[in-house]
Amino acid sequence: MSNENHSNETTNDTLDLLMRHASVRKYQDRPVAEETLAAIIGAAQMASTSSNVQAYSVIAVDDPKQKAQLSALSGNQAYIEECPVFLIWCADLYRLQETAGPQLEDGGTFDTTENFIVATVDAALAAQNAAVAAESLGLGIVYIGGVRNNIAELSELLGLPERVYPVFGMCLGYPEGESGIRPRLPLEGVLHRGRYDQEKTAAQVAIYDEVSREYMLKRSGGKMDTPWSAMMAKRFAEPSRMQMKDFLLSKGFMKR
Repeated sequence: MSNENHSNETTNDTLDLLMRHASVRKYQDRPVAEETLAAIIGAAQMASTSSNVQAYSVIAVDDPKQKAQLSALSGNQAYIEECPVFLIWCADLYRLQETAGPQLEDGGTFDTTENFIVATVDAALAAQNAAVAAESLGLGIVYIGGVRNNIAELSELLGLPERVYPVFGMCLGYPEGESGIRPRLPLEGVLHRGRYDQEKTAAQVAIYDEVSREYMLKRSGGKMDTPWSAMMAKRFAEPSRMQMKDFLLSKGFMKR
């Protein structure tokens, strides 16, 4: 097989789009049309879902006052206020509990850790479909884990019932300028063959540390050259959002 044919088989518009992904933190003052939002959420709905449970919901916020409140609860990230639409992706077992639960004599298994995982994964898969759909239409996104900073207050603001929790937020809008593409770990750093290969882990991270260091030097104009492993050491030095376990239990998740 020629190199040309091989190249054609591993490159197409979808792959090109995926490989150009970059988080967008600056947005044009341009609204997202309702039909555009509907198309993006429609694409999200076609994501894979465990046993077709579709255990997620999305809350779209475009009111400036509410976005400001959400920003304050999420680390005062300005792009939450600046983006035209802020989406909150929620794991949702409430809908199933309310509709399927009454058909079960013992009330069902909506409180198990397994179904918590199912709902969380469903929300993540749907959101990533939405991200790709948005980028295919010329929009950009950035995920916001900060919605879990003050999760109880934010959930109350959004009126989230029992067995619904915000997994993450997503800013959505038309990009203002170009966003740099952050390099990822080498393919062999994440792709294992047949079984987990512990021996190659450190070597692959060492390769990525150098790539990451060069990227940070360029991005910061020579002011920062911290390698990835050092950034991760700082990230995992102290626990964060330690309220999560108690909050999730209070919402009826992971009871068993």
